[in-house]
Amino acid sequence: MKKRTKIIILSFMIILLGVTAYLNVVLNNQVTKTSSNNIQTTASYFATYRTDRETSRDQAILYYDAIIESSASTTDAITTAQQAKLDLISQMETELVVESLIKAKGFSDCVITMNGNNVNVVVQAKELASTEVAQIVSIVQQQLKTDIKNIKIIPVE
Repeated sequence: MKKRTKIIILSFMIILLGVTAYLNVVLNNQVTKTSSNNIQTTASYFATYRTDRETSRDQAILYYDAIIESSASTTDAITTAQQAKLDLISQMETELVVESLIKAKGFSDCVITMNGNNVNVVVQAKELASTEVAQIVSIVQQQLKTDIKNIKIIPVE
């Protein structure tokens, strides 16, 4: 009886997986037909970037957790992994705050990357007026204490 139940459940899950794949293809085709290429490309850029960033960070956190939980890890390795994990979480929170503040100024989307003192801000816009650039620079400087020479703003249509 148990084996039969497992087979039924497994079969049902395979059918659901097939239905999900089919719906994904159908919905993606509808989005492609109803959206202009430019809007789709821009939205796709921001969505893809966020997905890639999240995947990369999830992997890093899993790596740090593995070091922290391993009985073979030295005390120094555990301490270093814990600090690196805390630093990564802090960076994630900071990026979220800065991106949210920039969006609050009326931009439809943006992502930021931080590398040392350098900050790149990619904003969804055809072009930026000097007042918009000043708003973004002000937010980045206030939140990240970064010099203006280290801030790069990139509009993406």
